[in-house]
Amino acid sequence: MTSLLLRQHDIPEIGKLEVYKKNGGFEALQKAVTKMKPQEVTDLVKASGLRGRGGAGFPTGVKWSFIPNNIWPHYVVANADESEPGTFKDRELMEGNPFQFLEGIAIAAYAVGANAAYVYLRGEFGPVAASLDGKIADMEQAGYLGDRLFGSEYSLRITTHLGAGAYICGEETSLLESIEGKRGQPRIRPPFPAVYGLYGKPTVINNVETLTNVPLIVEKGAEWYKSLGTADSAGVKIFSLSGHVKQPGNYELPFGTTYRELIYKYGGGVTDDRPVKAIMSAGASSAMIVADDKALDTPMDYASVRTLGADLGSASVIVINDSVDMDWVINKTIHFFKHESCGKCTPCREGTYWMLHLIERIERGEEIEANTELLHSVAKQIQNKCLCPLGEFSTMAVTTAIERFPADFKPSLAGGRHG
Repeated sequence: MTSLLLRQHDIPEIGKLEVYKKNGGFEALQKAVTKMKPQEVTDLVKASGLRGRGGAGFPTGVKWSFIPNNIWPHYVVANADESEPGTFKDRELMEGNPFQFLEGIAIAAYAVGANAAYVYLRGEFGPVAASLDGKIADMEQAGYLGDRLFGSEYSLRITTHLGAGAYICGEETSLLESIEGKRGQPRIRPPFPAVYGLYGKPTVINNVETLTNVPLIVEKGAEWYKSLGTADSAGVKIFSLSGHVKQPGNYELPFGTTYRELIYKYGGGVTDDRPVKAIMSAGASSAMIVADDKALDTPMDYASVRTLGADLGSASVIVINDSVDMDWVINKTIHFFKHESCGKCTPCREGTYWMLHLIERIERGEEIEANTELLHSVAKQIQNKCLCPLGEFSTMAVTTAIERFPADFKPSLAGGRHG
């Protein structure tokens, strides 16, 4: 299959402006700006069925349509924070096919009437930000950014912004706070960013992968895009595959590809040829899926994955074989979320603290059954009580591991736990 997003696999040096241009680059942007009204672009993206690729899966065109036309200015922000453990697709896009991503930003900005757009990158992405600055300069010199694009009245500037490496800034309101120079902590909602976003003005925030799809939709149309994937989940998706697989990496595949195909056909099978025990479908923040035949043969799309008691999320698939016990896995996830909690709300701040202490007791073999029951109770009490999804995410692996892999939390494993 020819790559639509990771095009560097098929077209060497597509990261150079002239090469990208020779392969149809910026034709979609020119079409949008010169032949379409902003509302027509939004309607086209809405009709395509494109859903956000950052995790929530919210319809992109619908999100754009929330921007009011009686409050100005408008902004577009590309969320390139990519801090979910197990997710590494956006960095490859920005490094390998940067102009398609930047063209997507420009089209989105035109659609919502924004003359300024920002790319928010996690602090560790310094070299990526420097590279994007160079690509933005190339576009400005070639006339694809700046004043009066393609002779129209529309103007646009794109600016990169580096955070400080905080997981919480992947949450969109924390991201906005960070750009404004404040501490990266979530805002109380409503109001939502579409009405009160960057600098208190209407703002669209989209993931890198989401925006990289936009030029394809403008160029080829909504019906073409809907013909890819499934009725629930249109288009292609980049699956970040890691864990106990022989060939980890990013795989661009149509929605509806099964976990079995991803792991065995593309991932080369499981390390040491052991059975798959569990699958984390969306990185560290996801529920544990019991990897039975039903799960392995489940199509990877938003609706189908929910039948397994999990979410597709950003599709960062972590494979766990039967050499690992679940208490060891959630020990790792709890340590991560405890470290990354911003501390603004009590359920997350105190809840992750107590989950950490409880899992450490379990790891030491102390009153395993009682502490496991208490750990499950604490995790449940965190849910639906936090200002942002981080608190909720910290509990997903915990509750589902205890509920779905009860044998891994029995006293018989004391002293023999491994990962």
